[in-house]
Amino acid sequence: MTKSSDKAMSKTQLIAEIADVTQLKKPQVSAVIDHLLQVAYREAKSSEKGFSIPGLGKLVVVDRPERMGRNPQTNEIVKVPAKKAVKFRISKAVKDALLG
Repeated sequence: MTKSSDKAMSKTQLIAEIADVTQLKKPQVSAVIDHLLQVAYREAKSSEKGFSIPGLGKLVVVDRPERMGRNPQTNEIVKVPAKKAVKFRISKAVKDALLG
């Protein structure tokens, strides 16, 4: 395990740690992570239920309704149109591990 710091772990550090633990080569680990991300994007976009990474969380597309907002520079009230957004829902196991 890497020592914790104020900065988030980079992709390179994550690949190095997984390669060290699994005895795989770094390019192999990188390919697996890249493919996992491609599958997650594709499935979250095409599935109504989103994409779940067991033990970590779920990537889902949500509909945000139209709402009224405010321009911070001019203080003018503006209408923010409805849109789709991506949301990551953390699993209960991760919440319990982080929050105790």
